[in-house]
Amino acid sequence: MGLESVGDLPLKEILSKLGPKHTAIVACFNRGLRNIASEDSLWRKFCNDELGLHSPVNLYGNSLPSFKETYQAWRESFNRYPWPLVIRVKRCCDRLKNWLTINLPEAKATLRKGASEADIQKLEEILKVKLPLPTRILYRLCDGQECSAYDSDCPVGLGLIGGYCFNDRSVNVCLFPLRQIIKGTMEIARHGLSFNSRSKYIVVAGSLIPGYKFFFLNCTDGQLYVGTSNFLPDGEMLPCVPNNLINLQNASSDQQQDAMLLWLEEHARRLENGIIKIRKEGNIRSINLFPEKPPLCSTAITNGVRVRASSVFIPEAANLQDHSEKYLFAYSIRMSLMPEGCITGGMNISSCQLHRRHWVICANDVVVSDINGEGVIGMSPLLRPGEEEFVYESCTPLPTSSGSVRGSFTFVPGRLGDPKDGPFEAEVAEFSLSRPDYIF
Repeated sequence: MGLESVGDLPLKEILSKLGPKHTAIVACFNRGLRNIASEDSLWRKFCNDELGLHSPVNLYGNSLPSFKETYQAWRESFNRYPWPLVIRVKRCCDRLKNWLTINLPEAKATLRKGASEADIQKLEEILKVKLPLPTRILYRLCDGQECSAYDSDCPVGLGLIGGYCFNDRSVNVCLFPLRQIIKGTMEIARHGLSFNSRSKYIVVAGSLIPGYKFFFLNCTDGQLYVGTSNFLPDGEMLPCVPNNLINLQNASSDQQQDAMLLWLEEHARRLENGIIKIRKEGNIRSINLFPEKPPLCSTAITNGVRVRASSVFIPEAANLQDHSEKYLFAYSIRMSLMPEGCITGGMNISSCQLHRRHWVICANDVVVSDINGEGVIGMSPLLRPGEEEFVYESCTPLPTSSGSVRGSFTFVPGRLGDPKDGPFEAEVAEFSLSRPDYIF
């Protein structure tokens, strides 16, 4: 044909819009077209668009001579899977890795390289399960975390899923590698836990040190579950993803999705949108599951005192057999003094100190607790402009899956021992207590 352009449009640009499959077909016509279709800049675009690759590397990060060979290597590595599904899972993994690279690189360093097909087949043979395709692809791309909850020397705070601290409970959830999925699943089976014989569960994520929390993938229906306080020995669990979103009807479908993929995509969205952020306590940094943005986080400013509040559902402490305290919610309160200081009586005072608290806790619309007390967790924090927020966490049980908290803090301008004006009440804007659609 000898064509290098069609009208004013260069042939290479046309091929770039046709995509890899049709570019390969065009390359079969003659030598001239094959030369154009083999230009590495074209395959660089394909690798970038579909796989997010900026350098020619294979699945395990090893360099390859060209982007064309890179694309071919990736297709061969996943030739048994629907390619659009591979692209989707790869993008989810990249979103999580990119966020960790910027915000928590020490956790990014714990992510393992992808597992081989042989590794996955070994797990399936030992545990007598068949992993859903999205989960298989996920583990081909990333074999969980090297630093997992099963390692006795695991540094605190590096869990990919994150966690929370309140009272004496501390939880940080890691994504387990295949070897620990095998170990953990067999260990739980030795406790005599009996599941439905037609359902095949494996433990895929969890926290052991020091709080206990485990997530289980049902390899039969694709749902992800979290164990409650009655998990051992009753096997009581809660679904972590809305059931209507899971579709494993056609094993060859490009559109199939299991709960693991949906769960991690939602986690990536929450991280990228700043709904959840990093918490630093001493030298320990971790992903903190208490929401930071409205409507899940409330904010009120009174006389220069800003109070932010949010809650998180604690599934591992749920007790579905207890009608009075069925669900447990933790809440995080963050208070600070605005740059202008405490504003009272026409004055700007450089500090104020907490004296009392008042909480009204509702289950649905029914008041279940009305609490008045001094300070918080035995403390009366002194707030000054420019200092970090004072943060404290506590918890409350509810008989229902939804409720709310509202209240106020009584502050004294100046100090309790040296008041500069009369006390005032700083509002705590109402925030919800709710069992979410996605449980982390």
